[in-house]
Amino acid sequence: MDVEYEQAAALNHAIRLIGIRHKARAAALLGRLGLHPGQEVILLELAEHGPRTQVQLAAGAGCEPPSVTLMVRKLEAVGLVSRAPSAHDGRAVVVRLTERGTALLPELRAVWLDLARRSVVDLGATSLPTLLAALADLAASLGAPRSPGPSVGGRREPGETDPRVDAELLEDAAQMVVDGVR
Repeated sequence: MDVEYEQAAALNHAIRLIGIRHKARAAALLGRLGLHPGQEVILLELAEHGPRTQVQLAAGAGCEPPSVTLMVRKLEAVGLVSRAPSAHDGRAVVVRLTERGTALLPELRAVWLDLARRSVVDLGATSLPTLLAALADLAASLGAPRSPGPSVGGRREPGETDPRVDAELLEDAAQMVVDGVR
């Protein structure tokens, strides 16, 4: 796709503002639960899939393993998750929701839904399905290889997530919004 400088500036500015504003709203809403942005994704991933290794959590959350390690340590410190060595792989650590973490899920899901609703409440000409399709397309584009050839050693660049995971996360989030709007 050919993009002119003015279009590039407008696109980059809009994406930057959306990220900043969404994260600020998320921080305010999650702060009521004692959480920071990103931690909710770990808790929701554990709720949906059960105990996971930190590597699985990183893939599911679409972030780097060191970020997950830090978030898990903080969540463990406040009693929302527990960690234990894997029974199958001595190098892996398995993370589980605690009773306290499980008890927080209904409130967390309500906050997550409220954040999504607040994000789209004033949409004008753009319908929710159109917006979700555009965002899924953008997420896939951002996760695509940056060069026409294969990446070196089949590895992603730092900060680049698997586009299949991005698309799945966006699809799950979209379904939650649609279900909540009905």
